[in-house]
Amino acid sequence: MKEVLRFENVSMHYHSKQGETVALENVNFSVAEGEFVAIIGPSGCGKTTLLSLAAGLLTPTSGRVISSGVSFGYMLQKDELFPWRTIEKNIFLPLEIKRSDTPEQRARALSLAEKYGLKQFLKSYPSALSGGMRQRAALIRTLSVDPDVLLLDEPFSALDYQTRLSVCDDVYRIIRSEKKTALLITHDISEAISVADRIFVLSHRPAQVVAEHTLAFEETEPLKRRENQKFSYWFEILWKELNK
Repeated sequence: MKEVLRFENVSMHYHSKQGETVALENVNFSVAEGEFVAIIGPSGCGKTTLLSLAAGLLTPTSGRVISSGVSFGYMLQKDELFPWRTIEKNIFLPLEIKRSDTPEQRARALSLAEKYGLKQFLKSYPSALSGGMRQRAALIRTLSVDPDVLLLDEPFSALDYQTRLSVCDDVYRIIRSEKKTALLITHDISEAISVADRIFVLSHRPAQVVAEHTLAFEETEPLKRRENQKFSYWFEILWKELNK
């Protein structure tokens, strides 16, 4: 498969008046086109820094992040929908920012919204939607500019447990249907197992990749994966690696 993102010996150091903080140390991994990759690690180990480097928002202190010709969409922990804009206008926002707000692009964004159940909410404001529907709207907003790779920064962490399960299934289905590559960071082991083709495990800060696993589930839906006997097997392995 074609490689769309590679970290080569990437280190990231932050400097402040209090001194130097080493967030990442010699991180190596790659993501192939069409893959759903999850990266798990302890809280505060530098997972969000990793996504910022992937998106080009930060420059590594050393090493290289290679993603030539690839466009990224970033989905945050909270939906961050603007409350004064309708769902339709929220979805159009990236088009306005990228100055690609053409009738053709708007039509494509609206077709995505209709395809994934948002048609009746387009003229509504975010306050009228449930948490799960807001996250769906946030994903459609991210997809509106047709990115090659979706960067998912713990996108379900702000939801209650039952809603998380449903929305995780929903988001996974949309990403697969649109044939997008995805890189998810999370500290939730179950979440990673339920969606990922491969999982990378990070150590405590300064973060390094300490393990890589390829998951082979017959099931494609996250909820069905959780019912598979392999699920508990992978959970035990990853739990031990995270708590070394």
